[in-house]
Order: sequence, then C-alpha cells, then structure tokens
Amino acid sequence: MRITRNRPGTQSGPAGQFNGSVWIDEIAAPEPPSRLRLFSVHFAPGGHTGWHTHPHGQVLHVTEGEGLVQHRGGPVEAIRAGDTVWIEPDEWHWHGAAPRTFMTHLALVEAAEDGSTIHWHTDPGVPEYPAA
Repeated sequence: MRITRNRPGTQSGPAGQFNGSVWIDEIAAPEPPSRLRLFSVHFAPGGHTGWHTHPHGQVLHVTEGEGLVQHRGGPVEAIRAGDTVWIEPDEWHWHGAAPRTFMTHLALVEAAEDGSTIHWHTDPGVPEYPAA
C-alpha cells in the first residue's frame, strides 16, 4: 500500500479541446501495470469539452452542480450531482457545465496500450451546446 500526499497542480483545460473556463486535477495515475487514471474536472458555467473519444470508455460521476452531456447523434442530456454516466469505448461525446451553473465531475479512464486515454476530434458546427 502507498499513500500519495502530493499530486500535480491544477491545470487549465487547453483551448481547442475545451471551451470556456475548465480546470483539471489529476487525482490518481498509478504505476504500471495499472492503466487507470482518475481526474476531477471543474467547469465554470457554460464551460465544456470538445468532441472526443476514449479507447476504453469513460465513467463520469458528477460531484456537484449541473451539467450537460451528449453522444454523437443523441440528445443533449442534463446531469446533476450524484449522476454517473458510462461512455462506451470510442463513442464520440462531449460534456460540461450547464449554461448558468458550475459543475464538477470525477472522470475515470483506462489508458490504451500506447498510454493514450483520449482522442480529440474536430467537427465544425458541433458540439450542439445550448445557448445561455
């Protein structure tokens, strides 16, 4: 057993991958052979990801606030504190805060063999984010 008392500092969500104000805290990235990664992501009102996929899927658990999530071709869905979302492997999706509220979620992913956990996509005109 090992207790980690220090972790990397909070990072700003990179422009081009995130819209609006988004902050990311890496909570856990165990050494191999584990490939799990755990992040806490904090979205200011209206902040959200761009379209992306995960090689092994993703689990989101909303810890506070209200947000929105959408998979490609599906409706925009409201999510709230206490909700858990399972995103299938390689499923195009985005997620973020509702237009007028903050939202924080835990994001759990498994890295692929090459170490990647996420693939960002561009598609003009989307995500179909509701107006504030």
